[in-house]
Amino acid sequence: MAFNLSLENKVAVVTGGSRGIGRAIALKFAENGAAVVINYNSSPDAAEDAVKKITEAGGKAAAFKADVSDFKQAESLIKFAIETFGDLGILVNNAGITRDQLIMMMPESDWDAVINTNLKSAFNCSKAAVKHMMRKRTGRIINIASVAGQMGNPGQTNYSASKGGQIAFTKALAREVAARNVTVNAIAPGFVDTEILDAMPPETLEAALKLVPLGRKGKPEEIAFAAAFLASDGAAYITGQVLGVDGGMAMM
Repeated sequence: MAFNLSLENKVAVVTGGSRGIGRAIALKFAENGAAVVINYNSSPDAAEDAVKKITEAGGKAAAFKADVSDFKQAESLIKFAIETFGDLGILVNNAGITRDQLIMMMPESDWDAVINTNLKSAFNCSKAAVKHMMRKRTGRIINIASVAGQMGNPGQTNYSASKGGQIAFTKALAREVAARNVTVNAIAPGFVDTEILDAMPPETLEAALKLVPLGRKGKPEEIAFAAAFLASDGAAYITGQVLGVDGGMAMM
């Protein structure tokens, strides 16, 4: 059987889907035939713009506001997807923030905000989605981690911990749900050309890119392609894995 990335008749939820990597994933999923729920918390205009772009191209999409670090709101997001499109086959846990600071100067509130937004949200959304996927005996959960969760990054103890936690979460959940044909994988991007990277001082970014064997920033579309692959039927025998899309930074 020929391999393809078709997501026809699939329903996907992408958290943090209004901008950056999340937006690219939502657009790629829709391009490949999925109906997509774009979750946002503070960017309604960007979310609606993504929905408009998808629907104008003949696809199906809807936006839903939810702070997915709150369990009840995460539950509402999953319920909305199922009620709107009749199913849920793919969950992408992409919502994330940074609050960079050396640990000696990092406020407790910045630690909590990053852990809650990046890691607790993955628990919240996955817990809600798994109930449906287990009943259907099929599903894909894709966690957008980071090379920082593999290698660590100075000034990012909170972010690195959250992303390392996502990777461990991925492996543990994959073992829990495999018997019901639900796969759980992570993508670990490196330095990707998004708003988060734009906030880095130019000299810091230049130094960081020297660590990338391919010598350049990644593109959101390159992460989106990896996500579409993991969501496709062709990746049905892949679970509990971390796919590095990092230009070679975290070679092991």
